[in-house]
Amino acid sequence: MKKITIGIIGAGRIGKIHADNMSRLPNVDIAAISDLFAGPELEVWAADRGIGLVADSSEIIAHPDIDAVFICSSTDTHVPLIKQAAQAGKHIFCEKPVSMDLAQTREAVAAAAAAGVKLQIGFNRRFDHNFKRVREHVQAGTIGQPHLIKITSRDPSPPDESYIRLSGGLFMDMAIHDFDMARYLSGSEVEEVYAQGNVLVDPVFAKYGDIDTAVITLRFENGALGVIDNSRQAVYGYDQRAEVFGSKGSVAVANDYPNSAVVSSADGTYSDKPLHFFLERYNQAYVDETREFIECLLHGGPLLVDGCDALQAESIALAAKQSLRLRRPVRLDELDELDK
Repeated sequence: MKKITIGIIGAGRIGKIHADNMSRLPNVDIAAISDLFAGPELEVWAADRGIGLVADSSEIIAHPDIDAVFICSSTDTHVPLIKQAAQAGKHIFCEKPVSMDLAQTREAVAAAAAAGVKLQIGFNRRFDHNFKRVREHVQAGTIGQPHLIKITSRDPSPPDESYIRLSGGLFMDMAIHDFDMARYLSGSEVEEVYAQGNVLVDPVFAKYGDIDTAVITLRFENGALGVIDNSRQAVYGYDQRAEVFGSKGSVAVANDYPNSAVVSSADGTYSDKPLHFFLERYNQAYVDETREFIECLLHGGPLLVDGCDALQAESIALAAKQSLRLRRPVRLDELDELDK
């Protein structure tokens, strides 16, 4: 059996998730994982899985037997690592976002293209069973021409201050998944963004010039309109819903729950809260995105989500940021002028 040998850069939460998911795939060998802050706990974790642990990512990229690298380190390292891996002829899976700067993201995407290596971005929601079904119905024409795309994405609780300080803000860190999902579900590119936001959950967001609550409206090239609402705190659980409404009907998906039991009594009707957070809600999506990446490396074919998708989602996020600042709609084609 042909196998793909993988190296992982960054052994934080997401790096470990990818490692554990790939360890279950019969056609994958994980040669090594690197982390600048490797300590005894990580040494034990890696040893238990038979994965080599190194401190320097250059050892991963230079490793002659490694076919592809998973970049799971901090966002500020993504662009240089993509360039280095591409130059070394390694295929690349990189977590989102590629960067906070469109020019740098373009450079990274171009480097991978020039080297002829595959570059997949970690927009795992494209692999979710619910959203894939919505996409299939839209593509099949079941609901006709899309008119409205509505996405709700609310976290169960805000992150801690250390995360907020480095996150890049709600649009780039959280809503960027929804921007990619809007493109994916609608089948059209976004041409204009209008964002409104506020700090309604925790004053610490304002300390870093961030917001915790937002409503974003989108205008698509095919004429459809979109609405996304985000919150950093939904006290009832992780709220992930979407609907595409069109000329022939609509297709919508609700939250996933631990079970579908509904209890009805004289006191009311009750069910479980939605699955608590993204690790539970999108657990299978993480598995499927790595599996499909490996399958593309083994058998060829296009990636479901690539560097160009990353660039588009980041463009929407930056347009939303500018819209909030300017208090007006912002077209994506004016971003370069606004950044001057």
